[in-house]
Amino acid sequence: MRSVSPDLGSRDDERTRWEAVLDQLERDAEPTAGPATGSGWSEPTGLGPIPRELVGRASRLLAAQRDRITALEVGRRSAGEHLGALRAVDATREPRGSVYLDASA
Repeated sequence: MRSVSPDLGSRDDERTRWEAVLDQLERDAEPTAGPATGSGWSEPTGLGPIPRELVGRASRLLAAQRDRITALEVGRRSAGEHLGALRAVDATREPRGSVYLDASA
């Protein structure tokens, strides 16, 4: 008689693959991770649905990613404001004369 229950080995393999993906995403989401290197992220294939016991971990990761996005957007806006202030200061300066001398003439 054939068993109709899911193969426990394949469930363990699926969980292991999901844990590896979550591990990598958590490392990438750390504030100390710095800028991304390489060719960027691509969606993993063949994972299947996330195991129920990993849903909480994935939800916390999603919240951490959203927090990081918010922090990056705040930093980007701040840098833009600073750049605008620097450009405004440069616009008030008198143009200077030439600083190069053509010695070949």
